[in-house]
Amino acid sequence: MIVDCHTHLEHDADDIARSAHLAASETVDVCIVLAQPAESNDEVNATLSDYVARHKEKMVGFAVIEPTKDKVGLSSLKSIKEKLRLSGAALYCSSCGFHPSHSRAMRFYEAAEQMGLPVFFHNDWDDGPGGVLDYAQPLLLDEVARNFPALKIIVGDMGRPFLDQTLCLVAKHENAYADLTIKRGSIWQIYNTIVAAHEHDVMDKLLFGSGFPAGEAGTCIETLLGFNKLLGDTNLPTVPRGSIRNIIERNTLELLGIRNE
Repeated sequence: MIVDCHTHLEHDADDIARSAHLAASETVDVCIVLAQPAESNDEVNATLSDYVARHKEKMVGFAVIEPTKDKVGLSSLKSIKEKLRLSGAALYCSSCGFHPSHSRAMRFYEAAEQMGLPVFFHNDWDDGPGGVLDYAQPLLLDEVARNFPALKIIVGDMGRPFLDQTLCLVAKHENAYADLTIKRGSIWQIYNTIVAAHEHDVMDKLLFGSGFPAGEAGTCIETLLGFNKLLGDTNLPTVPRGSIRNIIERNTLELLGIRNE
């Protein structure tokens, strides 16, 4: 089972963009499609719902939620899960400018925990000068995980540039995971990320992601499987190939409690 836990498709994507996303999804068994913030998140989520419903055997949708402006009560989340058939939520704390433990966000997590909706924290620290870098820090999610221990949390893009915080968070909390989105060409970054995760003994908490359209699953898989070859004849530490393969073949949907029907 290969699950790409991190893909995007603009809500106003044309047929070419949709075809490219669909083609990229053929490399994996299932991909998670994260909705992105817009003027009307309700419209974005409705568009995503329609798209993934057309390809429900290959795709799972995560609604975009901005707790400071969207409805965060249990009835709203029931509508997202039961009416729109979306299986999780994506939050963009940095780019949307809200603290992860804002009072309205905490109300949202309470409802999400009750509904069994996993939450993907998308890290937009490199998305221009307008984002609030402080709010991208994974350590801020410790309060969330402590208050809602049954809530499934995914830290997007390994929480970069706060990798050590991410590794500590996922090691501490049973239901906290990290999205290992591979950026091809960033060889040294890939190496340090995987070795650090191995040394922290949290390889089992990493989920495979491509970050489409920034990357494609096939290329990312090749990069991961060839990880140790990147080191050539150096004396640098390596990571067991089996541990890397386990990331690629991890059943992310099962871990997150998602039934893809």
